[in-house]
Formats: sequence, structure tokens, C-alpha cells
Amino acid sequence: MTRLRVGILFGGKSAEHEVSILSARNVLLALDPDRYEPVLIGLDRTGRWQLQSAELLLAARGDPRLLRLDAGAPSVALEPRPGGALTSSGVPAPPLDVVFPVLHGPMGEDGTVQGLLELCDLPYVGAGVLGSAVGMDKDVMKRLLAQAGIPVARFRTLRKVDFERDPATVCRRAAELGFPLFTKPANLGSSVGVCRVAGAAGLEAALAKAFAFDVKALAEESVPGREIECSVLGDEDPIASIPGEIVVRHGDGFYSYDAKYVDESGAELHIPAQLDGAQVAAVQGLAVGAFQTLEGSGMARVDFFLRPDGELVVNELNTIPGFTAISMYPKLWEASGIPVRELVTRLIDLALARKAQRRALRM
Repeated sequence: MTRLRVGILFGGKSAEHEVSILSARNVLLALDPDRYEPVLIGLDRTGRWQLQSAELLLAARGDPRLLRLDAGAPSVALEPRPGGALTSSGVPAPPLDVVFPVLHGPMGEDGTVQGLLELCDLPYVGAGVLGSAVGMDKDVMKRLLAQAGIPVARFRTLRKVDFERDPATVCRRAAELGFPLFTKPANLGSSVGVCRVAGAAGLEAALAKAFAFDVKALAEESVPGREIECSVLGDEDPIASIPGEIVVRHGDGFYSYDAKYVDESGAELHIPAQLDGAQVAAVQGLAVGAFQTLEGSGMARVDFFLRPDGELVVNELNTIPGFTAISMYPKLWEASGIPVRELVTRLIDLALARKAQRRALRM
């Protein structure tokens, strides 16, 4: 049987570069070697595409801050034309059959790479251009969810240009939410640039940190309660996993970057979450609803807060969720009866089916 050539895209220009390397390692390990031939394409921090070795990727583990791509690896180019010719050092390479992007954050998860793959007429795993773009921008995401009647936390959208001109006024707008509150870049994940702000004294510094990563930031109310996550899989008729819960033990007091990836005891993952049947159904229903509202496809992880009074609040949806060995997305599906190898196979099959459906449309 001829194996499909699967291009795994990882690394990238965003602050989530290293986490992406860990995700790519897990996808590589999950590929069925009898069905797929992996082509490992790492994007360095300048945006250069390079063919990376399986040996380098398989050795990537531990503290993500220490991970690096092979800077001496050969460059590769994907030409934006139908068929997406792949060339390495100017020499044509065998074509890709499907692409599995695990590029977290801007310039990878936000529709930019998806647009390139569309121009190349290449099938790819995950949301399309629109779904990727709105899923990346927390401001637009929350406004669309609220318009659809899906509960979200109160928030303020803040602009860097306004903050540089008049930081006091921007801080006052954020403070209207009350303290504690959270500040975060509008277009990043993995808790990069996120701060928990206990009072007015720390607000300006927290916003400055968020604006170091993006020209738009959010201030969000702090929602007391439990952190619940649910994975979604599918396209036209998506399904939801059993929910899981994150219990933070880290000194940051929230599910920060260090709590996720650096401190081994920074958080506990409870799978399944201790919820009654009605709560499970509510989480799954809202997860699928958020997925469809935001034009999801293939995969997504939907994060919730469960208030003490039982109200569920959608925090965000991740269109390329973490795929590391400790990530909730694959762990929730494994607990739901879909092991990671089958999960990756299903995602590739969904990508191929979506492309076949699109090709049948009249343009």
C-alpha cells in the first residue's frame, strides 16, 4: 500500500514556538507508519521553512524553553500554486498529500498558513481560514459567541495605540471589571503574556506585558469556579469528548505557562471531570455549539469556567490545541475511547474528505 506523505508543520514565529515542537513530536509518534510517511517541516523564528530530522524531533522533551530547531537543516519551500510544489534547496521534492499543522499562535494558527495551503490546493488538518482567524482573535471570538447566545465572561478590548497615548484611561476602562482580573494578548495561547492582576497597582505593568505580544489586548473578569475542558472532533457533524478538569497547584494562581509546561506539579488533570450527567451534557452541547459558531473543523478544544452556582462560561476555543504528551486534547479523546493513533488518523481522514468536498463545488 502506498503511504500518504504527511507534512507536519511546527515551530513558527510566535511565542508558542517551543510548545509547537512538543506537539509535533507527539503527532509524529502517533502517525501509523504503515499508512503515512512523515515530512517534518520546522519553521524557525524568522519564518524560514526547513526540513527537520525525526531524530531531533523525537529527542524534544522536557522544559520547552530549552528546545531548538536544527538551524543547519536544509531549507524547503512550498510554492503557492495548485499542487503546492515542495522544493528543497531548489530541487523538487516528492509532493505532499496532506498537511498537519501544529503551529500554535500567530502566523500559524490564525489563518495565514491555512490561506497558503488553500492557494496550494493542499488538504490540511484543522479549521479553515475563517475559523482559524476568529478562533485566534479572542476579542472577535467572544463577540461571536455572545451574539450566538453562548455565555462568556465580561471583558474589555484594549488597543496598544490608546495605551501608549493615555495609559491611565485604558487602565480605568479595564478596572471597571473589578479586581482580580486577567490581562492577555488578544492573539496568543499557551498562557503567554497572561497576568492575574490583584489590584490597580499592578494593572499598567500587566497591560504593558500583554501589549509586548500584540497590538490588541483583553482585560477579563476573574470567574470563580472550576476550569473544565472539552475536546471536539469532526466537521459537519462534530462530536465532543468527555470533559476534563484542571486543578492548578502552581504559585501563579492560574493555569499559566509555567504551570502547564515547566512545573511538573503545577497542575493536576482530572479525567474525567467529576460532573453529573446533566453537567456533562451541558459542557458537550456548548462545546459543539462554540465549535460550529466559530466555523471550526477537524479539531478544537473548548475551555470553560464552571461557576459555583452551576453556570458554565466559555473561556475560549483553540483551533490547534496542544498535542503534547500532557495536553488535554488527546488525553480527553483517549479517555473517551479514541487512542491517539486513531485520533490522528481520523483528523487526516477529515482533512482529505473536506478537500474532496470543496473540490466538487463549482467555483
